[in-house]
Amino acid sequence: MSFTQFDFHPKITAGIKACNYETPTPIQEKAIPAILEGRDILGLAQTGTGKTAAFVLPILQRLLNGPRGRVRTLIVAPTRELAEQIHIDITKLGRQTGIRSIAVYGGVGKLPQIKKIRSGVEIIVACPGRLLDHLRDRTFNLAKVEHLILDEADHMFDMGFLPDIRRILNYLPAERQTLLFSATMPAEIRHLAEETLDNPVRVQIDHSRPIATVAQVLYTVEQSGKTSLLKDIMAKTDMGATLIFTRTKHRAESLARQLQRAGYAATSLQGNLSQQKRQKALNGFKRGEYKVLVATDIAARGIDVSGISHVINFDVPDTVDAFTHRIGRTGRASCTGEAFTFAGSGDRKIIIQIEKTLGRKMNRVNGSDLAEEIQNRTFAATEQPGKKPWHKTKKNNRSAGRSTWRPAGRTTKPVGERRQEQAPARSSKAGSGQKRQSRAAMMVDSTGNLFLNP
Repeated sequence: MSFTQFDFHPKITAGIKACNYETPTPIQEKAIPAILEGRDILGLAQTGTGKTAAFVLPILQRLLNGPRGRVRTLIVAPTRELAEQIHIDITKLGRQTGIRSIAVYGGVGKLPQIKKIRSGVEIIVACPGRLLDHLRDRTFNLAKVEHLILDEADHMFDMGFLPDIRRILNYLPAERQTLLFSATMPAEIRHLAEETLDNPVRVQIDHSRPIATVAQVLYTVEQSGKTSLLKDIMAKTDMGATLIFTRTKHRAESLARQLQRAGYAATSLQGNLSQQKRQKALNGFKRGEYKVLVATDIAARGIDVSGISHVINFDVPDTVDAFTHRIGRTGRASCTGEAFTFAGSGDRKIIIQIEKTLGRKMNRVNGSDLAEEIQNRTFAATEQPGKKPWHKTKKNNRSAGRSTWRPAGRTTKPVGERRQEQAPARSSKAGSGQKRQSRAAMMVDSTGNLFLNP
C-alpha cells in the first residue's frame, strides 16, 4: 500500500516524496480518507505513529481549493516545541502548494506574529495561552476557520488548558470540521469529544500501549545512586541520540551539567529556559551537536527527532500516560529503540501500573549493586598508593595529635582564655621549637585559620 491510493494533488505528492514517506502508517491509512470526506475525527494512536501527517496531508488537499490569504485552519497544540514541529512538517509537506503557516506561542514577541498573520496565512498552529492573547487584542479573528485540529489533547488537560480550549471554541464558527487527536483517552477527552465533534469517525490504533519496537529495562536504584549508574551505563552502552527525562527543571539542568563535566555533549530542555535557548537546545539535539538531551516532560510531546536510540527515565513519571509519551520518543517509524527506567522503593505502585499496561514485566537489573560498585571504584581511584592516610600521627611537634581536623593542642575553651594561656609563649625567649608553636597559635588567634602555620 502507498500514498497513491489517496489521490493527492501532485504538489502534495511532491511533498510526500521530499519527506521520503513511502507507506502510510495505520493511523494515516484509516484517518486520511475520512478527513478528505470532511468527517470529524477522534484519532487515538501511540505517539510516534505518524499522527501529524495523518491530518496535515488531507488538510493541505482541502485547502488547495478555496480562497487564500486568510486563516482557514487552526491547529492547537500544548507546547511550543510541538507547535513548532507541526509548523515545520506543514512547511515541508506543503512546500509546493503555496499554503502558508505560522507557529504562534509565548516566550517571543507578539508583533512579528501579528505582521505575518495579517500578511496572509492559511494555517495557524498555536499554543492556547498566546492564541487567546491575540484574540482578546483582536489582532485577527477566526471567523473564517474551516478546520480545527486539537493535537495531543490529553496533554492539554494535564497542563490545565481545558478552560482555554473552551474559550477558543467561542471564537470559532459552529460550522467547521473538527479533528481531535490524542495518544491516550482520559475521561476529559470523552467529554470534549462529545461537546465538539459531530458524528465523528473513531480511529483507534493501540493507543494506550507503548510501541512494541521499544525494549524495556528496569534498574532498581535509589536516588543517591542514579547519577553514578547513569554514567556507567552510558560508558558501557553503544548509544546514539539519547533522551533523559527528569521530574524537575532543576534536576534536568543539574544532570546536564554533570554529564558535560564527564565529557558528554549534553544539554537540557526545561521550562526555566527562554524560548530562544529552548529552541537552540532542541535544534542542536536534532542536528547531532548534542548527543544527550536532559528534559522534563515538557519535551515528551513535540520532540520529533529521528534516530533516538535510547530513552532513560532518570525519574519515574507520575502517570502511565506520561511514561507512554516519554518512551515513544524512540522506536519511531518502525525503528527499534531501548528504554531504561530507574526506579526506587517509592516507585513500586506506578511501576505495577506501567507493567500492567505493557502486558508484561520489564527486564530487571539491580542497579543499586552497580551504583555501589561504581562509587567504590571512584573512591579507590582517588587514593594515592604508597602514601600514608592523611590522619596518621607524625612524629614531630607541629602535627602531633592531628587525629582529627583540629590542630595540635586545640581546645574548646573560650577564645579569651586561650589568648591568656598563649600570651606567655609569645613573649618568652624560648627555643626555635617554641617560637614555631607560638607563631602557629598567633595565626589561629588573629585570622581564625584552623591550620598550622608551616
